[in-house]
Amino acid sequence: MKIDEKKLQAAIDLNPTKRSQTMTIADLNSRIENGNLTVPLYQRGLSWNNAKAIALFNYQLFGKAPVAPISLNEIGTNDDVPQLSFINRDEIAGNNQGKLSVVDGQQRLTTNYKAYSNDESFSNIVFDFTQAKFKNANNGKISKSQVPVGILFNKNQQVLTDYIYQNHSSNEATSLFPLLVGIRTKILSYSYTIHIADNMAENEQIEWFEVLNNAGSKVSLIELALSKLKMHDFDIYTGFITPYKNIVKDYGFDELFSPFSSNVSYPIASLNPAFEYLLRDGFHSKNYAPIPSDTKESMLLKLDKEQLDEISNLTLKSLKKALDFIFEYQLRDYIVAMQYVMYLTGYFIFQNDNIQEDKIANWVKKTNFDNLSNGERRTIYKELISGKF
Repeated sequence: MKIDEKKLQAAIDLNPTKRSQTMTIADLNSRIENGNLTVPLYQRGLSWNNAKAIALFNYQLFGKAPVAPISLNEIGTNDDVPQLSFINRDEIAGNNQGKLSVVDGQQRLTTNYKAYSNDESFSNIVFDFTQAKFKNANNGKISKSQVPVGILFNKNQQVLTDYIYQNHSSNEATSLFPLLVGIRTKILSYSYTIHIADNMAENEQIEWFEVLNNAGSKVSLIELALSKLKMHDFDIYTGFITPYKNIVKDYGFDELFSPFSSNVSYPIASLNPAFEYLLRDGFHSKNYAPIPSDTKESMLLKLDKEQLDEISNLTLKSLKKALDFIFEYQLRDYIVAMQYVMYLTGYFIFQNDNIQEDKIANWVKKTNFDNLSNGERRTIYKELISGKF
């Protein structure tokens, strides 16, 4: 019987928990601000909405158990993964050795940092001291019993002092201020357990990330590919995916984004029509339908920023045209899957000067995507954009 004693002994001798430690939220915020805590390129963009941020603030204040640990990689000689800044996700130039790169915990770190830096996106998140909880301000109007988190947890405590004494009487401020300072102190001194690995290569970081997230589910290949678009100075999340989802949400169809993986695959598949129309002279290939199985992330990586902007802008413009059409022709009840929206977006791109409105309305009413193969879905799309439906 052969035993790989060398490999086994190396595993026995390695104890990755020895470097585990605690860091306060204040310390973590400071490291982010100073650029010593970064985000690796393979990490997807920010995905938490305000409701999740509010839930974290409330748990950090009222929870009876610690929040899950943060996992970091200390960059050494394996400095081959481009690093991004928090919030803006700008690429950090130069040598990153010695910096701590986030493997797991980006959303929690960003949430706390946004409050610390008084980020505009958190302007409606408040602590309501009458209801004793964090919440969204009603209709964006902050009442006298509320303090914005960007004020409460601001890196400069004087900001909180000024806010309280300017918005309350002297007696109210005198009784309220110590309580708010106590909340502020608890949160900023709240300690996270930090697991630190040394000098991991990109594949090792991704393997660790996969184990930590969703019980080992794989980081999708599409997300890994899209993250590399930052090298082209184009952030696909802020430049296209988020605006796409916001438009769909504004028209009340956000419930059609299911399962979770569709949050990326639906928008990216929707780029196929604009790519073919603008960059292939309108030539359509059958495997370029706007369906998740036909996403062309490898194709996107070959485009420059100008081309990416061009196909993104046309897709967003045509998406809005398609949704306006749905409402104008009172087709809302027929839109039971995102395929209708995505196909109509492609139709408005290819048939921009020859829209057959009554005919396309009937197409929506009679088309059923249930239990169709990908081949059948591609055929329906080909017939639609060619006007032969």
